[in-house]
Amino acid sequence: MFYLIQFLTYFRILSAPIIFLLIVLLNFYGWAIIFFFLASFSDYLDGYLARKYNHSSKFGAILDPIADKILITFLIISLTLELSSVFIGLIGGIILVREFWVSALRDFNSREGQSNLTEVTFLSKLKTTLQLLVFGGFLLGLYLNNQFILFLCNFFLFLALIITIKTGVSYTIATFKR
Repeated sequence: MFYLIQFLTYFRILSAPIIFLLIVLLNFYGWAIIFFFLASFSDYLDGYLARKYNHSSKFGAILDPIADKILITFLIISLTLELSSVFIGLIGGIILVREFWVSALRDFNSREGQSNLTEVTFLSKLKTTLQLLVFGGFLLGLYLNNQFILFLCNFFLFLALIITIKTGVSYTIATFKR
């Protein structure tokens, strides 16, 4: 079971550049949606299995959020290029800055023996879920060639940004309040 859990995390990492190629170079949006769905589901499944079978590891706890960041990074770049969207690029850039900042906070807190200050919260899980839903929506809009879906996704991307910033600020306050 341990190897399956690791495979799911690695699958998410390897899927990211594949999704990029499917979107940007090949315009195979249907295949991109399938890989994206599998990668997103692997995020849920590896955490669920690790908890259920008590196969959590320090390395897995570090690699899992990095796999999420890799997937999100490739999606932001892919969608920015494919849709020629300054909006997605800007919002995506801010989201990535928050992700890197929180990673730095986690590393800092780990070195200080205060890892509990930046443990993953429910709101952070909601943030990741919303981001993945929004990017899935963008892919669906591309696949269906539906401008209305793409338009709606811009609003939900902004909502994801607000939650992303909120969680980043919360982690920052918890870290430097002590």
